[in-house]
Amino acid sequence: MTVTTAYQSQYYAYELTKQNASDSVGRLSQSLISATVDLNPHQVEAALFAFRAPLEKGALLADEVGLGKTIEAGLVLSQLWAERKRQILIIVPPPLRKQWNRELIEKFYIPSIILESKNYNQLIKEGNLHPFSQKDQVVIISHTFARNKEQDIQRIPWDLIIIDEAHRLRNVYKKSNKIGRVIREATAGFPKLLLTATPLQNTLMELYGLMSFIDPYLFGDEITFRKQFGNGTREISKQNFEDLKERIKPVCHRTLRRQVVEYVPYTKRIPILQEFSSSEEEWELYEKVSSYLQKDDIVALPKSQRSLITLVVRKILASSTFALSDTLLSLIQRLDDIINKETKINETDFLLDIDELDDTLEEWEVEEKEIEESRNDNEILESAKKEREELYSYYELAQSIKENAKGQALLTALSTGFNTLKDLEANEKAVVFTESRRTQKYLKEMLEQNGYEGKVVIFNGTNNTDHIKGIYEKWLEKHQHDDQITGSRQIDTRAAIVEHFRDEGSIMIATESAAEGINLQFCSLVVNYDLPWNPQRIEQRIGRCHRYGQKYDVVVINFLNQKNAADKRVYELLSNKFNLFNGIFGSSDEVLGSLESGVDFEKRIQQIYQTCRTSEEIQQAFNDLQKELDEQIQEKMMETRKHLLENFDDEVRDKLRNQYEQTSIQMSKMERFLWGISIYEGKDEAEFNSSSLSFTLNDTNERYQLISQAKKPEKKQKDVHYYRLGHPIAEKWIEQAKSRDLTVKEITFNYSAYEGKVSILSSLIGLTGWLSLDLLKVSSSEKEEHLVFSAVDSEGNQIDQESCEKLFELPAEEHETIKISEPIQNTLQIIYKHQKESILNEIQEKANSYLDRELDKLDKWSKDLKGKLEIDLKEIDIEIAQLQKEARLTRMVREKLEMNKVIQEKERKRNEMRRNLYDEQDEIDRQKQRLFNDMENRLEQKIIEGNLFIIKWSVI
Repeated sequence: MTVTTAYQSQYYAYELTKQNASDSVGRLSQSLISATVDLNPHQVEAALFAFRAPLEKGALLADEVGLGKTIEAGLVLSQLWAERKRQILIIVPPPLRKQWNRELIEKFYIPSIILESKNYNQLIKEGNLHPFSQKDQVVIISHTFARNKEQDIQRIPWDLIIIDEAHRLRNVYKKSNKIGRVIREATAGFPKLLLTATPLQNTLMELYGLMSFIDPYLFGDEITFRKQFGNGTREISKQNFEDLKERIKPVCHRTLRRQVVEYVPYTKRIPILQEFSSSEEEWELYEKVSSYLQKDDIVALPKSQRSLITLVVRKILASSTFALSDTLLSLIQRLDDIINKETKINETDFLLDIDELDDTLEEWEVEEKEIEESRNDNEILESAKKEREELYSYYELAQSIKENAKGQALLTALSTGFNTLKDLEANEKAVVFTESRRTQKYLKEMLEQNGYEGKVVIFNGTNNTDHIKGIYEKWLEKHQHDDQITGSRQIDTRAAIVEHFRDEGSIMIATESAAEGINLQFCSLVVNYDLPWNPQRIEQRIGRCHRYGQKYDVVVINFLNQKNAADKRVYELLSNKFNLFNGIFGSSDEVLGSLESGVDFEKRIQQIYQTCRTSEEIQQAFNDLQKELDEQIQEKMMETRKHLLENFDDEVRDKLRNQYEQTSIQMSKMERFLWGISIYEGKDEAEFNSSSLSFTLNDTNERYQLISQAKKPEKKQKDVHYYRLGHPIAEKWIEQAKSRDLTVKEITFNYSAYEGKVSILSSLIGLTGWLSLDLLKVSSSEKEEHLVFSAVDSEGNQIDQESCEKLFELPAEEHETIKISEPIQNTLQIIYKHQKESILNEIQEKANSYLDRELDKLDKWSKDLKGKLEIDLKEIDIEIAQLQKEARLTRMVREKLEMNKVIQEKERKRNEMRRNLYDEQDEIDRQKQRLFNDMENRLEQKIIEGNLFIIKWSVI
C-alpha cells in the first residue's frame, strides 16, 4: 500500500488505534496484528465472545484440552493492553506461573512479574507498600498466594483478572473450599476470565460455583439452585434445563477438538513400554529404603511436611541409585547435626536435587501439625544414632552399585524410539524426562560413553553448568541484532538450550521445569524415564511435543520395573484409565477433569506406597482407588455437559469458517495500514524495503521486519527486530500522524497508478468533489469509535463509506491549501449528521438487546430468591401438618403435650416468616431496582466527536 499524503497517514493512524464494537473481528485488531502466534479461528471467536460477554462481568472459556485457552485469554489481555487498560492479574497453579510469564512476552510482547512471598517482601522492604500495583506489568500469582493476599487484590482497580485451571475452584459453594471462597471474595466486582477444559464434572453445583465468580446475579442462592436444577439431566425438567442453558449461554463458551480439525491438524501418540528388572542389589536397596520410609517415627525427616518429603524421597528412590546415594548422605548429615546438637538446618535443603520443589510444596499446601514429642532428649539421641547406622548401611550399598538396570534400558529404549522416528520420517530427537538433577548427570555421562558424545544437552531449573553457559553466550552473540533476547537471563538461557537442542543436539535430558512453557514441536519422542504420579504433569510433559504445529506422530516411551507391583498398578491406571499415552488427543477431558487437582491423586498413590506392605494389600488398595475413579467419571454428567455446554458441530463450523475469513481480511488490512503509515511517517528516518516488508533505521542501522513476515520462515530475515503495532517506533509514528493539524487541501487520487482493480472506484474516474472525515466516540454498553466519511461529488451526489475507504488506498498527491464554501460545508455536515444518527441507532439497538438480557437475568434472579422464601413457608407448613397428625395418634398425655409445644414453636416461626415474607420480597425488589439504576447509568450514551480533516478530491 502506498501512502503519499498526510491525510491518508492520519486516517490509517486512527484506523489502527480505534476501538471497534465487540461484535466484529475489528475488536481484536490491535492484538491480532501484534501477536507472534499463528491464530486459529476458534481462538479469535473465543476472545470475541469474552468481549461480548461483556467484560465488566467476565466469561468462562471452556474449550477442550489442547485448543489454546491461554492464547484466547492472551488475545483479550493484549487488546486491553493496546487500549492502555493495564491493571491485569493472572491467578494460576504454581507450575503454570513461569509458562504464563514466558508466553506473554514471547507471543504478545507483554512484560509480567511473578509475585511470590520472597519478592513481595523484598518490594515492601524497598519501599513499595503495594507490590500488586505494577506499572506496565501483568501480575502473575498462584491460587494459594491469592488466598493469602486478599486485601492486596481488593485494593487495585483491576481491568481484568484471569483465573487459569478454574475447575480447582468449582467447589467454591462448599464451605470447606477455603481457597475458592477467599479468591471469589477478593476478585468480586472485577471483570474476570475463567479458563478450564472441565467446568462440570460431578454435579451441576460445580457450574453454579464457577458462575458465582463471574456474575452473582445469574442465579439465586445455592439452595434455590439445587431445588431448580438438581444434579443433572435425569433430575431436572426439560423446561428448567433449557432455562439453565439460556442463563449460562452469554457467559460460557466451549469448542471441541473435533470441531476444529479443518484448521488444527492433530497427530497421534504412539506408546512404547520399556520394561526392565532391577538387579538383586538395586532391589534390596529399594525394599530397605522403602521400609524405612514406612516407619511411623523417623528422626531424619522433619515432622512438618513429612508426607510431601517422603514422596520426594520416593521419587529419588525410583530414579537412580546415584541420586539416592547423595540423598542418603544428606539425611545422614542431618542426623549428625541432631546428634551433635548443631543449629537446625533448613528442612528442605537436602531435597535440592528436585526441580520445582517450591512449587510442589505450595501445590500440596501441606498443613501437617507437629507430632507431640513424648520422648526425652536422650531417647531422641539414641534413636538418631541407630537411624544413622541404618542409613549409612544403605548408603554403602548404594555406593557399591556402579550400574543401573534402568539406565541400561534407556539405551535400548532410545534405539527403539529412534528407529520408530525413522519410519515416521521425523527428526531423530528425544526429550528424556527425569525428576532428579543427579540422575540427569548420570544419564548424560552414560549416554556420552555409549555413542552420543556431543549430542546430549541438559535442561533443569538452574541451567548453570559450564556447557550451558557456553551455549548461552553463543546464542547471545547469534541474536545480538534481533528481538530474540528478552534481557532476562533465565528466559534467554532456556531459549538458548531449546535452540541448541533443535539445531545441534539429539537428546535433551530434562527435569520438570522443561515441562513448563517451552515448545518442542520439532521433537517427537518423549521418554518418561521417571514417571510422575500426577496425571496432569504427565500430560504437560507430553504436551511440549504433542501440540499444535507438530507434523509427526509422537512416540511416548515409559519405563516399568517388573519387580515392583505398585509401579505396575500406577502405570496401568495412567495408561488405561487416564489414556495418557495413545490416541490423537491424549487424556480426555472427562478423565483428567475428574481430578480437581492431580495433586490429590498423587497423595492417594503416596498413601498406598506408605501403608501397603504385602502384594495383596497393594492390589486391594489400587482396586479401591480405581473404583473411586470409575464413580467420579460419571456417564450421566458427561451427557449433561454435552447437552448443556456444546453447540451443534455444523453451527460451530460455519461460525469458525466465517471467522477465519474475517480474521484474514482484518489482519491483511491492518498490516497494510501499518506498513503504509510507517513508510510515510518514517521516510526521513529509515530506508524501506517493500518486497520484504522491512526497514533499516538511518541513525542506528538496526533492521526491522513486520511481525507477520517473521512468522514465515521463508520470508524471515536474519538479524532483524520484530516490527508490530505496539512497538515504540510504530507508536511514535502513529502519534505523529494523529497529532498533525491538517488544513483544507485539494488531493488528487491516481487510480491508473494503483496496482490492482477496485471496481467501485472506476465510476469516480474524472470526477471531483468534497470529503470530510470525523471521529465519533460513543460510550454505552461498551465503548466504540467510528471513522465517518461524508463525501459528495461536484454534482452533489453522495459517495458511500466503502468507496471513501477504498479511495484512501490509492496513490495520491497534495496540492495547495484552499477554502471551502459554506454551502459545501453545510452539505457535508448534513451527511455526517445522518450517518451519525444511523450509527447511534445501531448502538442503541445493541444496548437495548443487552438491557433486555440483563433485565431478564435480574427478573429470574429475583424470582429465584422470592421462590425460595415461599418454598420455605410451604415446607414448614408440611412439617407442622405432619407433627399435628403424629400428635393426634399419640395416646400418652405427656408426650402429646410435648409435641404440641414443638408445634406451637413451629407455628410461631411460620407466622414470623409470613410477616417477614413481604418485607424480604420488597427488599429483593429494592435491590433489583438499585441494580437496574446502575445499569441504566452505564447504558446512557456519552458522545465525543470531532472533525479530523476536509479535502477537495479528484480521481484521475
